[in-house]
Amino acid sequence: MVKEIVLANAPTGFPVIELGKADSTFEIKEIELPELQDNQLLLQTIFISNDPAQRGWIQKDQNSDRAYLPPILPGDRMRAASVAKVLKSTSSSFKEGTLVQCYGGWAEQLVVNAKDAFPLPDLPGVSPSVFLGAAGVPGLTAYFGLKDVCKLQEGQVIIISGAAGATGNVAVQLAKHVLKASKVIAIAGSDEKCQWLREIGADVALNYKSSSFSNALVEAAKPSYADCYFDNVGGPILNACLSVIKRNGCVAACGAISAYNDPSQMILSNWAEIIINRITVKGFIVTDYYHRRAEANEVISSAIKEGKLSVAGGETIVRCTEFKEIPKVWIRLFRGENTGKLVTQVAD
Repeated sequence: MVKEIVLANAPTGFPVIELGKADSTFEIKEIELPELQDNQLLLQTIFISNDPAQRGWIQKDQNSDRAYLPPILPGDRMRAASVAKVLKSTSSSFKEGTLVQCYGGWAEQLVVNAKDAFPLPDLPGVSPSVFLGAAGVPGLTAYFGLKDVCKLQEGQVIIISGAAGATGNVAVQLAKHVLKASKVIAIAGSDEKCQWLREIGADVALNYKSSSFSNALVEAAKPSYADCYFDNVGGPILNACLSVIKRNGCVAACGAISAYNDPSQMILSNWAEIIINRITVKGFIVTDYYHRRAEANEVISSAIKEGKLSVAGGETIVRCTEFKEIPKVWIRLFRGENTGKLVTQVAD
């Protein structure tokens, strides 16, 4: 028997992380895994990705017709990207001991079809967990958000919110060191995070919790305002940034973590800025670009090897001594308790 964590009660507000309560968002189940069929793998989960998008996947009463992935329903295992080790294989493509990426979710062990697992690329000198962050989906999101949505050009000015997060910190570094932005203005939630962002490439890093944030943002955007805003948070910060985007600029709408647990935060009072200054706002989902993963992976891998994209300090890895602690790690995302990618480690 192996453990997995499933959705118990779909939340409408902040998830109830404590297990065993009547209104707990999650619960632990013990299941017996099936015998392997042809072209299947038995996997041991090692690292689990924690992503803001997971909150949307479990939202109660969501309109599934508008979702880009099927919702997670009560009784379903919590979906998550993971790095796992092959314990047994009936596929000629995978040997025992191979490390793979898959959407294994919150499970100790699981059986998957071989076609749904992908061997880790060769990137010497980095932890396998990096393939859930800078060299994984957050990296792809940063790359395509900058290149295809922002269409960032050398010499332009960009603002990036959620800049100390998994996608944000990669966007800061790619914008500055690869795409050659003239000024990168990073926004994060603590002075310590801002200091780190300056160290990895931000020209200006602003703490949005500071009483002087709004004025500091206006000063940072002078003299010509920003060409693009890479938005990971929505809410009041989006409102503030709309007032410092230049005419015919754009917003890459990547995330809205400020409102995932509190929809009242998603109030856009500066809509007139979009009209008056002809600002283009475009939402995007990284899965739209999966057919171009090789292009992004080549750029990101090269940037890591050349020292243009630092993964040192870009991860917060939390080792769970007990399987039941997994939800407690995940919720740290929504309290701002991570720098870079938040990864849960459940095995060696």
